[in-house]
Amino acid sequence: MTPLVTYKGAVLRWHCDEMGHMNVMWYVGKFDEATRHLFSEIGITSGFMRDNNRGMAAVEQNIQYKRELLAGDIVTVTSRVEDIKDRVIRFTHEMRKADTDEVAAITTLTAVHLDKEARRACAFPAAVREKAAALLASG
Repeated sequence: MTPLVTYKGAVLRWHCDEMGHMNVMWYVGKFDEATRHLFSEIGITSGFMRDNNRGMAAVEQNIQYKRELLAGDIVTVTSRVEDIKDRVIRFTHEMRKADTDEVAAITTLTAVHLDKEARRACAFPAAVREKAAALLASG
């Protein structure tokens, strides 16, 4: 399965720290935007969450920083589903520097589907599980 493009953007000067590199908070922010696109692709839209009193909570995130990004760099994030279970999804985002295609960072997240009223994990709808399964990483 070809990874899904879930984010395209630029590193702005104010994203950079005193070392001149994009600060870690912006990697997380761009990955968070990619997560919202991935979730929307599988049916976990803001409308779905509002209408069904549902939410998503990250319970684990691991980030590997591979290369520095500087102001003006254009980045692309691709995403793939690693695993989908009844209430939990694990997925990976890969951030690349667009002009060189070098991997800048990789993050793997585990998130839980929540019933906001009951304040506990709940099962994904079958349609969400099916769409996520179609995006499962191969090999």
